[in-house]
Amino acid sequence: MHLRRNLRPLRRRPSVRPARTGGLLVAAALLVSACSSGGSTGSATSAAEAALAALPRATPSALAPYYGQKPNWRACGVPGFECATVKAPLDYADPGAGDVRLALARKKATGPGRPLGSLLVNPGGPGGSAIDYLEGYAGIGYPAEVRARYDMVAVDPRGVARSEPVECLDGRSMDAYTQTDTTPDDAKETAGLVDAYKKFAEACGAHSADVLRHVSTVEAARDMDIVRAVLGDPKLNYVGASYGTFLGATYAGLFPDRAGRLVLDGAMDPSLPARRLNIDQTAGFETAFQAFAKDCVRQPDCPLAAKGAKPAEVGRNLKAFFDKLDAHPIPAGDADGRKLGESLATTGVIAAMYDEASWEQLREALTSAIKENDGAGLLVLSDSYYERDAGGGYTNLMSANAAVNCLDLPAAFSTPDEVRDGLPAFEKASPVFGEGLAWASLNCAYWPVAPTGEPHRIEAKGAAPIVVVGTTRDPATPYRWAQSLSRQLSSARLLTYDGDGHTAYGRGSACIDSTINAYLLRGTPPTRGKRCT
Repeated sequence: MHLRRNLRPLRRRPSVRPARTGGLLVAAALLVSACSSGGSTGSATSAAEAALAALPRATPSALAPYYGQKPNWRACGVPGFECATVKAPLDYADPGAGDVRLALARKKATGPGRPLGSLLVNPGGPGGSAIDYLEGYAGIGYPAEVRARYDMVAVDPRGVARSEPVECLDGRSMDAYTQTDTTPDDAKETAGLVDAYKKFAEACGAHSADVLRHVSTVEAARDMDIVRAVLGDPKLNYVGASYGTFLGATYAGLFPDRAGRLVLDGAMDPSLPARRLNIDQTAGFETAFQAFAKDCVRQPDCPLAAKGAKPAEVGRNLKAFFDKLDAHPIPAGDADGRKLGESLATTGVIAAMYDEASWEQLREALTSAIKENDGAGLLVLSDSYYERDAGGGYTNLMSANAAVNCLDLPAAFSTPDEVRDGLPAFEKASPVFGEGLAWASLNCAYWPVAPTGEPHRIEAKGAAPIVVVGTTRDPATPYRWAQSLSRQLSSARLLTYDGDGHTAYGRGSACIDSTINAYLLRGTPPTRGKRCT
C-alpha cells in the first residue's frame, strides 16, 4: 500500500487522499513568450510598469516578465471551459535557469451580479489535478451563487498532470509497486520493500531529474501569485481542500497583503514533522474506521461481525482478514492477473473511509472478498484511489505526491530499524492500519533529492480573515490539525463540521455551505466557535 498524505479520490464530489509514495520538464528561455510587448515604446513601457506594479514587495524585477503575461484563452474540449498556459521560473532563486509551463482552466462567471474576480480551487494531494477537479466538479457543482459571481479557475501545480508532470514508473511497474508487501514479516520481505522504494525513487530521478528539485509547496504557492497577477486580480481568492490548505496557507504566509478570501477545508498543520503527521493521520483513519464499524454492526449485511456486535470486533476481524490475504491473496477478476493481497485490500478499505457514502460499497466488497473469495470489489476501490484506469495506466498522482512530500519535509524514517522502533506508536494510533502506515512512511528515505522544507508555523500577519474548516471525524486531515492551523494564522476563523468524511464544503451540510458562501460572496467570516452538523 502506498498512501498519499492528503489527496482524496475524485469521485462525484471533490476528494483528497493521504500522502505517501511518491515529467519531463522542458526548460525554456527566461523571457516569457506570452508577455505582451505592445506595438510601441509607450505601450511596452506601460506593460513593464504594470508587471512591476503587480510584483509583491521584495520580489526581484527579473520576475516582471512572468507577472506581465497575458494568457491566450482557448476552447479546451469541455463545453463552457477555456484553457491557457503561462510560465513560471523553474528556480525562483535563479530565474534565468529556465521555465515551467503551468496549465490553467477557467469557467467564466455566469452572472447576474457584480463579478468578484477569480476563485482558484485546488483539490489537494499533493498531486491532484486542479483542472480535472474544476471541470469535473467545482465548475459545475459549486453553489450556483458562487459560480455566478466568480470566474472559477484552476491551475495544475508544477509537476502535476498538465503542468510539466513528474514521471516515474510505467503502468506495469506501478502495478508491482502498489502490490508490494508493506507489513514485512522477516528480513527478506523487508529487503523487498526497501528495494521497491529505491526503484521507485530511482525511476523518478531518471525521468524527472530537473523538475524534482523544484516542486515544493513554496514554489507552487509562488506560482499562484503569478497566476493571480496574470488573471488581473489584486488579491487571491481561493478554496483549497486537504493538501490544498497547506498550499493556501503557504501562499498567505508568503503574500499576506495579497490574500483575499481564502477557504482552507480539511486543514493540514504545517508545524508538524513528517512522522507526527503520519501518526496523526493513522489515528484519523482509525477514527473514521470506528465510525464505519459502528454503522456496520447496525446493518443486516455487515461482513465483519454479527448485527449488534461491538465495533472492536469489526476491527479484529478486518485485521485477521488482512493477515489472511498477506499469506494467500485471492482472485480479483483482473484482466492483468492481479490478485487481491493485503496491500491492495488495505488501500481499498482506506479509500472508502473518505466518504461515508462509500460505506455500503465497502460492505459489499468485503462480503464478496470474505464470503465468496472474490476480491474484485476491493480492487475497484483500490484502483480508484491510485487513479488506475481499466487499461492499466495511471495518472501521475502518485509520482507527484511523492515528489512534493519528499521535498517539503525530511523523511519520517531513515531506516527499517527506525520503523520497527516507531511501530508501537503507529499501532497504538490504529490497531488495524498502524503497521502498514508505519512502513509506508519509509519511502522518502531513499528519495534522490534532498528536502528543502522544514516544519514551520504560518502566521500570515496582516492577512484578511481566513476561514479554516475542520471535520471532527475526518480520516485524512484530523480535526486537531484544523484547530492548530487556526491558532497559527493570525486572522483565522475556525469553522467546525461535526460529521464524517474528508472535508466539509459541498458535502450536504446546509450550515457549512451557507457559512462559506457568505464569506466568499460578502466577505463575512463565520462567528468564532461556529459549529455545524
